Amino acid sequence: MQVNADQIIFSDYTDRCPVLDMHLRIRHARPQSHTTPQQPNPLIKPLTINALTQFSEVYQAAPELAAASAEQELFCTLAWFDTLSAHGFERHARLHLLLGRDSRGLPALLPLSATHGLTSLGNYYSSLYGPVLHDSSSLKNLTDLACAHIRNDQARWAFINLQPLAQDGEFARQAAASFAAAGYWVDHYTCFGNWYLEVSGRSFARYYSGLPSNLRHNVERGRGKLTRAGKWSINIYPSPTLDLEDGLLAYETIYAASWKQPEPFPGFIPHLCRMAAAQGWLRLGILTLDAQPVAAQLWIVKDGVASIYKLAYDERCGRFSPGSVLSAHMMQHCIDHDQVQVVDYLTGDDAYKKNWMSHRRERIGLIAFNPATVRGLTAGTWHFMKKWIKRRLRR
Repeated sequence: MQVNADQIIFSDYTDRCPVLDMHLRIRHARPQSHTTPQQPNPLIKPLTINALTQFSEVYQAAPELAAASAEQELFCTLAWFDTLSAHGFERHARLHLLLGRDSRGLPALLPLSATHGLTSLGNYYSSLYGPVLHDSSSLKNLTDLACAHIRNDQARWAFINLQPLAQDGEFARQAAASFAAAGYWVDHYTCFGNWYLEVSGRSFARYYSGLPSNLRHNVERGRGKLTRAGKWSINIYPSPTLDLEDGLLAYETIYAASWKQPEPFPGFIPHLCRMAAAQGWLRLGILTLDAQPVAAQLWIVKDGVASIYKLAYDERCGRFSPGSVLSAHMMQHCIDHDQVQVVDYLTGDDAYKKNWMSHRRERIGLIAFNPATVRGLTAGTWHFMKKWIKRRLRR
Protein backbone atom coordinates (compact mmCIF):
# COMPACT_ATOMS: atom_id res chain seq x y z
CA MET A 1 0.00 0.00 0.00
CA GLN A 2 1.30 3.42 -0.90
CA VAL A 3 -0.03 6.85 -0.07
CA ASN A 4 0.93 9.61 -2.46
CA ALA A 5 2.63 12.37 -0.53
CA ASP A 6 1.21 14.93 -2.97
CA GLN A 7 -2.27 13.98 -1.79
CA ILE A 8 -1.59 14.28 1.94
CA ILE A 9 -3.38 16.98 3.90
CA PHE A 10 -0.98 18.55 6.42
CA SER A 11 -2.12 18.23 10.03
CA ASP A 12 -1.50 20.86 12.66
CA TYR A 13 1.49 19.15 14.26
CA THR A 14 3.72 18.85 11.18
CA ASP A 15 5.45 22.18 11.76
CA ARG A 16 7.77 20.21 14.01
CA CYS A 17 9.51 16.95 13.23
CA PRO A 18 7.01 14.22 14.18
CA VAL A 19 9.80 11.79 15.07
CA LEU A 20 10.88 14.17 17.87
CA ASP A 21 7.48 14.99 19.29
CA MET A 22 5.26 12.04 18.40
CA HIS A 23 5.40 10.84 22.00
CA LEU A 24 3.77 14.11 23.04
CA ARG A 25 0.91 13.62 20.60
CA ILE A 26 -0.09 9.98 20.95
CA ARG A 27 -2.32 8.91 23.81
CA HIS A 28 -2.80 5.26 24.69
CA ALA A 29 -6.25 3.86 25.28
CA ARG A 30 -7.19 2.80 28.79
CA PRO A 31 -9.21 -0.38 29.22
CA GLN A 32 -12.88 0.41 29.58
CA SER A 33 -15.23 -1.42 31.85
CA HIS A 34 -18.66 -2.36 30.57
CA THR A 35 -21.61 -4.15 31.97
CA THR A 36 -22.52 -7.29 30.07
CA PRO A 37 -26.07 -7.33 28.69
CA GLN A 38 -28.05 -10.37 27.72
CA GLN A 39 -26.72 -11.51 24.35
CA PRO A 40 -29.40 -11.99 21.66
CA ASN A 41 -27.18 -14.21 19.50
CA PRO A 42 -24.68 -16.68 21.01
CA LEU A 43 -22.34 -16.35 18.01
CA ILE A 44 -21.35 -12.83 19.07
CA LYS A 45 -20.31 -12.05 22.63
CA PRO A 46 -21.54 -8.71 24.02
CA LEU A 47 -19.19 -5.76 23.81
CA THR A 48 -16.64 -7.68 21.79
CA ILE A 49 -15.64 -7.88 18.14
CA ASN A 50 -15.46 -11.13 16.20
CA ALA A 51 -13.48 -11.35 12.96
CA LEU A 52 -15.47 -13.23 10.32
CA THR A 53 -14.32 -14.20 6.84
CA GLN A 54 -17.59 -14.56 4.89
CA PHE A 55 -20.78 -12.56 4.62
CA SER A 56 -22.77 -15.75 5.11
CA GLU A 57 -21.37 -15.76 8.66
CA VAL A 58 -22.54 -12.18 9.14
CA TYR A 59 -26.09 -13.07 8.05
CA GLN A 60 -26.08 -16.04 10.42
CA ALA A 61 -24.69 -14.15 13.41
CA ALA A 62 -26.67 -10.92 12.93
CA PRO A 63 -29.66 -11.58 10.65
CA GLU A 64 -31.31 -8.33 11.75
CA LEU A 65 -28.46 -6.23 10.36
CA ALA A 66 -29.50 -6.58 6.71
CA ALA A 67 -32.89 -4.92 7.09
CA ALA A 68 -31.67 -2.31 9.58
CA SER A 69 -28.70 -1.27 7.44
CA ALA A 70 -31.00 -0.71 4.46
CA GLU A 71 -31.92 2.55 6.19
CA GLN A 72 -28.30 3.75 5.99
CA GLU A 73 -26.31 5.40 3.19
CA LEU A 74 -26.15 3.23 0.04
CA PHE A 75 -22.45 2.44 0.42
CA CYS A 76 -22.93 1.49 4.08
CA THR A 77 -25.56 -1.20 3.55
CA LEU A 78 -24.97 -4.90 3.99
CA ALA A 79 -26.47 -5.47 0.53
CA TRP A 80 -23.78 -3.21 -1.04
CA PHE A 81 -20.83 -4.89 0.66
CA ASP A 82 -22.16 -8.37 0.01
CA THR A 83 -22.65 -7.62 -3.69
CA LEU A 84 -19.24 -5.95 -3.98
CA SER A 85 -17.35 -8.75 -2.26
CA ALA A 86 -19.12 -11.48 -4.23
CA HIS A 87 -18.88 -9.93 -7.70
CA GLY A 88 -16.37 -7.04 -7.58
CA PHE A 89 -13.32 -8.69 -6.02
CA GLU A 90 -10.92 -11.49 -6.81
CA ARG A 91 -12.11 -14.78 -5.38
CA HIS A 92 -8.97 -15.15 -3.29
CA ALA A 93 -9.48 -11.78 -1.54
CA ARG A 94 -9.21 -12.13 2.24
CA LEU A 95 -12.18 -10.60 4.03
CA HIS A 96 -11.78 -9.39 7.59
CA LEU A 97 -15.31 -8.59 8.78
CA LEU A 98 -15.37 -7.16 12.30
CA LEU A 99 -18.81 -7.84 13.75
CA GLY A 100 -19.87 -6.87 17.24
CA ARG A 101 -22.74 -5.65 19.36
CA ASP A 102 -23.15 -2.68 21.64
CA SER A 103 -24.43 -2.73 25.22
CA ARG A 104 -28.00 -2.88 23.92
CA GLY A 105 -27.25 -5.92 21.80
CA LEU A 106 -27.43 -3.98 18.52
CA PRO A 107 -25.02 -5.35 15.86
CA ALA A 108 -22.49 -3.32 13.88
CA LEU A 109 -20.02 -4.33 11.18
CA LEU A 110 -16.72 -2.87 9.97
CA PRO A 111 -15.98 -4.61 6.62
CA LEU A 112 -12.26 -4.81 5.89
CA SER A 113 -9.92 -6.71 3.62
CA ALA A 114 -6.57 -8.08 4.73
CA THR A 115 -3.25 -7.78 2.89
CA HIS A 116 -0.04 -6.66 4.59
CA GLY A 117 -2.30 -4.34 6.55
CA LEU A 118 -6.03 -3.84 6.86
CA THR A 119 -7.93 -1.75 4.33
CA SER A 120 -11.53 -0.77 3.87
CA LEU A 121 -13.52 -3.29 1.87
CA GLY A 122 -13.72 -1.31 -1.33
CA ASN A 123 -12.08 -0.56 -4.66
CA TYR A 124 -12.71 1.53 -7.80
CA TYR A 125 -16.40 0.62 -7.54
CA SER A 126 -16.66 2.32 -4.13
CA SER A 127 -17.52 6.02 -3.98
CA LEU A 128 -17.86 6.12 -0.19
CA TYR A 129 -17.02 3.88 2.74
CA GLY A 130 -18.40 3.49 6.24
CA PRO A 131 -19.50 0.86 8.75
CA VAL A 132 -22.73 -1.11 8.57
CA LEU A 133 -24.78 -0.06 11.58
CA HIS A 134 -28.05 -1.22 13.06
CA ASP A 135 -28.25 2.18 14.73
CA SER A 136 -25.99 5.20 14.23
CA SER A 137 -25.54 5.57 17.99
CA SER A 138 -23.44 2.38 17.92
CA LEU A 139 -20.64 4.11 15.99
CA LYS A 140 -18.31 5.05 18.86
CA ASN A 141 -18.67 1.65 20.48
CA LEU A 142 -17.82 -0.04 17.16
CA THR A 143 -14.75 2.06 16.41
CA ASP A 144 -13.37 1.72 19.96
CA LEU A 145 -13.83 -2.04 20.01
CA ALA A 146 -12.54 -2.46 16.46
CA CYS A 147 -9.37 -0.50 17.30
CA ALA A 148 -8.77 -2.57 20.42
CA HIS A 149 -9.33 -5.79 18.48
CA ILE A 150 -6.99 -4.79 15.66
CA ARG A 151 -4.34 -3.61 18.12
CA ASN A 152 -4.42 -6.92 20.03
CA ASP A 153 -4.80 -9.19 17.01
CA GLN A 154 -2.10 -11.86 16.77
CA ALA A 155 -1.58 -10.82 13.14
CA ARG A 156 -0.08 -7.55 14.47
CA TRP A 157 -1.37 -5.40 11.62
CA ALA A 158 1.13 -2.67 10.74
CA PHE A 159 -1.41 -0.19 9.43
CA ILE A 160 -5.07 0.30 8.61
CA ASN A 161 -6.20 2.38 5.63
CA LEU A 162 -9.83 3.50 5.31
CA GLN A 163 -11.13 5.32 2.22
CA PRO A 164 -13.02 7.04 0.70
CA LEU A 165 -14.65 8.77 3.67
CA ALA A 166 -16.89 11.81 4.00
CA GLN A 167 -14.53 14.56 5.11
CA ASP A 168 -17.01 16.04 7.57
CA GLY A 169 -18.57 12.69 8.47
CA GLU A 170 -18.86 11.34 11.98
CA PHE A 171 -17.17 8.07 11.06
CA ALA A 172 -13.97 9.78 9.87
CA ARG A 173 -13.82 11.85 13.06
CA GLN A 174 -14.61 8.96 15.39
CA ALA A 175 -12.26 6.50 13.69
CA ALA A 176 -9.38 8.97 13.88
CA ALA A 177 -10.06 9.60 17.57
CA SER A 178 -10.35 5.89 18.39
CA PHE A 179 -7.13 4.92 16.61
CA ALA A 180 -5.21 7.82 18.17
CA ALA A 181 -6.48 6.85 21.61
CA ALA A 182 -5.33 3.27 20.95
CA GLY A 183 -1.79 4.48 20.29
CA TYR A 184 -1.76 4.63 16.49
CA TRP A 185 -0.14 7.38 14.44
CA VAL A 186 -3.06 8.79 12.45
CA ASP A 187 -3.21 10.97 9.35
CA HIS A 188 -5.64 11.96 6.59
CA TYR A 189 -5.15 12.33 2.84
CA THR A 190 -7.24 13.53 -0.10
CA CYS A 191 -8.92 10.92 -2.31
CA PHE A 192 -11.02 12.85 -4.84
CA GLY A 193 -13.56 15.60 -5.30
CA ASN A 194 -17.28 14.87 -5.20
CA TRP A 195 -19.79 17.07 -7.08
CA TYR A 196 -23.41 17.08 -5.98
CA LEU A 197 -26.63 19.03 -6.44
CA GLU A 198 -28.84 20.35 -3.67
CA VAL A 199 -32.30 20.42 -5.25
CA SER A 200 -33.68 22.67 -2.48
CA GLY A 201 -37.31 21.95 -3.35
CA ARG A 202 -37.06 23.11 -6.96
CA SER A 203 -38.94 21.55 -9.83
CA PHE A 204 -36.94 20.23 -12.74
CA ALA A 205 -38.10 23.15 -14.91
CA ARG A 206 -36.74 25.67 -12.42
CA TYR A 207 -33.50 23.73 -12.01
CA TYR A 208 -33.08 23.35 -15.77
CA SER A 209 -33.63 27.05 -16.41
CA GLY A 210 -30.67 27.82 -14.17
CA LEU A 211 -28.20 25.60 -16.02
CA PRO A 212 -25.50 27.19 -18.21
CA SER A 213 -26.99 28.27 -21.53
CA ASN A 214 -24.48 26.26 -23.57
CA LEU A 215 -25.48 23.08 -21.72
CA ARG A 216 -29.21 23.71 -22.31
CA HIS A 217 -28.57 24.47 -25.97
CA ASN A 218 -26.55 21.27 -26.28
CA VAL A 219 -29.47 19.25 -24.89
CA GLU A 220 -31.97 20.93 -27.22
CA ARG A 221 -29.75 20.52 -30.28
CA GLY A 222 -29.22 16.87 -29.41
CA ARG A 223 -32.96 16.26 -29.15
CA GLY A 224 -33.51 17.94 -32.50
CA LYS A 225 -30.82 15.86 -34.21
CA LEU A 226 -32.25 12.66 -32.75
CA THR A 227 -35.73 13.58 -34.02
CA ARG A 228 -34.44 14.27 -37.52
CA ALA A 229 -32.40 11.04 -37.53
CA GLY A 230 -35.25 8.68 -36.69
CA LYS A 231 -37.52 7.45 -33.90
CA TRP A 232 -35.94 7.78 -30.47
CA SER A 233 -37.11 7.05 -26.96
CA ILE A 234 -35.92 6.73 -23.38
CA ASN A 235 -36.94 3.94 -21.03
CA ILE A 236 -36.16 3.70 -17.33
CA TYR A 237 -35.82 0.23 -15.83
CA PRO A 238 -37.27 -1.45 -13.88
CA SER A 239 -40.79 -0.96 -15.15
CA PRO A 240 -43.95 -3.11 -15.04
CA THR A 241 -43.87 -3.28 -18.85
CA LEU A 242 -40.12 -3.78 -19.29
CA ASP A 243 -37.84 -6.73 -18.57
CA LEU A 244 -34.80 -5.69 -16.54
CA GLU A 245 -32.65 -8.27 -18.31
CA ASP A 246 -33.38 -6.51 -21.61
CA GLY A 247 -32.20 -3.28 -20.05
CA LEU A 248 -29.01 -4.92 -18.80
CA LEU A 249 -28.33 -6.34 -22.26
CA ALA A 250 -28.78 -2.87 -23.78
CA TYR A 251 -26.46 -1.38 -21.15
CA GLU A 252 -23.72 -3.90 -21.90
CA THR A 253 -24.11 -3.31 -25.66
CA ILE A 254 -23.71 0.44 -25.18
CA TYR A 255 -20.79 0.06 -22.79
CA ALA A 256 -18.95 -2.16 -25.26
CA ALA A 257 -19.40 0.48 -27.98
CA SER A 258 -18.26 3.35 -25.74
CA TRP A 259 -14.81 4.80 -25.05
CA LYS A 260 -14.59 3.11 -21.68
CA GLN A 261 -12.29 0.25 -20.76
CA PRO A 262 -13.90 -3.17 -20.20
CA GLU A 263 -15.05 -3.81 -16.66
CA PRO A 264 -12.45 -5.74 -14.62
CA PHE A 265 -15.34 -7.72 -13.13
CA PRO A 266 -18.02 -8.01 -15.84
CA GLY A 267 -20.57 -9.56 -13.49
CA PHE A 268 -20.55 -6.77 -10.93
CA ILE A 269 -22.77 -4.17 -12.66
CA PRO A 270 -25.51 -6.68 -13.60
CA HIS A 271 -25.60 -8.03 -10.04
CA LEU A 272 -25.58 -4.51 -8.61
CA CYS A 273 -28.54 -3.62 -10.83
CA ARG A 274 -30.47 -6.72 -9.78
CA MET A 275 -29.80 -6.03 -6.12
CA ALA A 276 -30.82 -2.37 -6.45
CA ALA A 277 -33.95 -3.34 -8.41
CA ALA A 278 -34.96 -5.79 -5.69
CA GLN A 279 -34.61 -2.99 -3.12
CA GLY A 280 -36.53 -0.50 -5.28
CA TRP A 281 -33.45 1.70 -5.77
CA LEU A 282 -32.56 1.13 -9.43
CA ARG A 283 -33.06 3.72 -12.18
CA LEU A 284 -31.43 2.37 -15.36
CA GLY A 285 -31.99 4.77 -18.24
CA ILE A 286 -31.60 3.55 -21.83
CA LEU A 287 -31.84 5.87 -24.87
CA THR A 288 -32.58 4.12 -28.16
CA LEU A 289 -32.59 5.41 -31.74
CA ASP A 290 -34.55 3.33 -34.25
CA ALA A 291 -34.69 0.54 -31.64
CA GLN A 292 -30.88 0.51 -31.28
CA PRO A 293 -29.41 1.32 -27.84
CA VAL A 294 -27.37 4.52 -27.95
CA ALA A 295 -26.81 5.72 -24.37
CA ALA A 296 -27.16 4.28 -20.88
CA GLN A 297 -27.03 5.68 -17.37
CA LEU A 298 -27.16 3.76 -14.10
CA TRP A 299 -28.59 5.79 -11.23
CA ILE A 300 -29.43 4.54 -7.75
CA VAL A 301 -32.15 6.41 -5.84
CA LYS A 302 -32.27 5.86 -2.10
CA ASP A 303 -33.59 7.93 0.79
CA GLY A 304 -33.92 11.13 -1.22
CA VAL A 305 -30.50 10.86 -2.86
CA ALA A 306 -29.99 10.03 -6.55
CA SER A 307 -26.49 8.65 -7.07
CA ILE A 308 -25.21 8.75 -10.67
CA TYR A 309 -23.17 5.57 -10.78
CA LYS A 310 -22.36 4.75 -14.43
CA LEU A 311 -22.59 6.62 -17.75
CA ALA A 312 -21.85 5.45 -21.28
CA TYR A 313 -22.88 6.11 -24.86
CA ASP A 314 -22.05 4.72 -28.29
CA GLU A 315 -19.20 6.85 -29.64
CA ARG A 316 -20.58 6.53 -33.16
CA CYS A 317 -23.61 8.56 -32.03
CA GLY A 318 -21.71 11.33 -30.30
CA ARG A 319 -23.07 13.96 -32.69
CA PHE A 320 -26.51 13.55 -31.06
CA SER A 321 -25.19 14.49 -27.59
CA PRO A 322 -26.93 11.37 -26.24
CA GLY A 323 -25.27 11.65 -22.82
CA SER A 324 -26.60 15.15 -22.22
CA VAL A 325 -30.05 14.30 -23.56
CA LEU A 326 -30.29 11.26 -21.28
CA SER A 327 -28.90 13.15 -18.28
CA ALA A 328 -31.60 15.81 -18.61
CA HIS A 329 -34.30 13.14 -18.80
CA MET A 330 -32.94 11.27 -15.77
CA MET A 331 -32.71 14.53 -13.82
CA GLN A 332 -36.32 15.34 -14.63
CA HIS A 333 -37.50 11.88 -13.58
CA CYS A 334 -35.59 11.89 -10.29
CA ILE A 335 -36.44 15.47 -9.34
CA ASP A 336 -40.11 15.55 -10.35
CA HIS A 337 -41.12 11.89 -9.94
CA ASP A 338 -38.82 10.56 -7.22
CA GLN A 339 -38.63 13.99 -5.56
CA VAL A 340 -35.02 13.57 -4.47
CA GLN A 341 -33.35 16.26 -2.39
CA VAL A 342 -29.80 15.54 -3.58
CA VAL A 343 -28.25 14.36 -6.84
CA ASP A 344 -24.73 13.00 -6.35
CA TYR A 345 -22.16 12.58 -9.15
CA LEU A 346 -20.05 10.43 -6.82
CA THR A 347 -16.41 9.96 -7.83
CA GLY A 348 -14.20 12.47 -9.59
CA ASP A 349 -13.69 16.05 -10.72
CA ASP A 350 -14.64 15.62 -14.39
CA ALA A 351 -15.19 19.08 -15.90
CA TYR A 352 -18.72 18.38 -17.18
CA LYS A 353 -20.01 17.61 -13.67
CA LYS A 354 -19.69 21.21 -12.56
CA ASN A 355 -22.23 22.27 -15.19
CA TRP A 356 -24.93 19.99 -13.75
CA MET A 357 -24.14 20.24 -10.04
CA SER A 358 -24.15 23.01 -7.44
CA HIS A 359 -21.59 22.00 -4.77
CA ARG A 360 -18.26 20.23 -4.37
CA ARG A 361 -16.78 18.43 -1.36
CA GLU A 362 -13.76 16.25 -0.62
CA ARG A 363 -13.61 12.54 -0.01
CA ILE A 364 -10.65 11.62 2.16
CA GLY A 365 -8.70 8.64 3.41
CA LEU A 366 -7.55 7.84 6.92
CA ILE A 367 -4.35 5.92 7.56
CA ALA A 368 -3.27 4.71 11.00
CA PHE A 369 0.19 3.23 11.67
CA ASN A 370 0.84 0.84 14.53
CA PRO A 371 4.19 1.91 16.07
CA ALA A 372 4.24 -1.24 18.19
CA THR A 373 5.19 -3.19 15.04
CA VAL A 374 8.47 -2.82 13.16
CA ARG A 375 6.68 -2.38 9.83
CA GLY A 376 4.22 0.14 11.28
CA LEU A 377 6.94 2.12 13.06
CA THR A 378 9.10 2.23 9.93
CA ALA A 379 6.26 3.13 7.55
CA GLY A 380 4.78 5.69 9.95
CA THR A 381 8.12 7.40 10.60
CA TRP A 382 8.87 7.62 6.88
CA HIS A 383 5.35 8.87 6.13
CA PHE A 384 5.47 11.72 8.64
CA MET A 385 9.09 12.59 7.85
CA LYS A 386 8.17 13.04 4.17
CA LYS A 387 5.33 15.33 5.17
CA TRP A 388 7.54 17.36 7.46
CA ILE A 389 10.26 17.72 4.79
CA LYS A 390 7.71 18.64 2.12
CA ARG A 391 6.19 21.29 4.39
CA ARG A 392 9.63 22.78 5.07
CA LEU A 393 10.56 22.89 1.39
CA ARG A 394 7.39 24.84 0.56
CA ARG A 395 8.34 27.67 2.90
